[in-house]
Amino acid sequence: MDAELKTKFANLWSDDRELQNKAFYDILNETDQPVDWAYQVWGDALNNLNHKDNHNRAIAAQVICNLAKSDTEGRILKDFDALLLVTKDERFVTARHCLQSIWKIGVVGKQQQIIVVDGLAKRFTECVSEKNYTLIRYDILQSLRNVYDQVKDEEIRKKASELMEMEEDSKYRKKYASLWKGK
Repeated sequence: MDAELKTKFANLWSDDRELQNKAFYDILNETDQPVDWAYQVWGDALNNLNHKDNHNRAIAAQVICNLAKSDTEGRILKDFDALLLVTKDERFVTARHCLQSIWKIGVVGKQQQIIVVDGLAKRFTECVSEKNYTLIRYDILQSLRNVYDQVKDEEIRKKASELMEMEEDSKYRKKYASLWKGK
């Protein structure tokens, strides 16, 4: 990892929001493709999942999701539960950022696909007592759809259908189903 990239990564945790946001977008752009420096920053990103600042937690979650494609050692398999906890963050916006990125892990390999699908399915059933559960469920089903679109595994479609059937409110069941129609 070169000095410029080290600086950008350090800036991810800056109190200066402008500096932090620029670094965040630069790092996301860098990690759109596999990188050879993932493990140089993995632990730092993982530690920031518990940072007192929810902005840092959201950034850490999204960076880890992007780094999953560079995870040749399969670290995400043991670290996934820490990431899934962020989907329950006290700050709803943080939870949503994580939920909307977590699908990127599920397209890396079969084991990753399994933990993402199983984790999201469990989260779908658990979230019913939460304040914004319909949005959480929508994000979960969108994430499943994103994984499905990449890997074309019919088991994912089947699991999504099972989850949608669990929704008691027909209005939301219809909204969720719209994610899976005609694509």
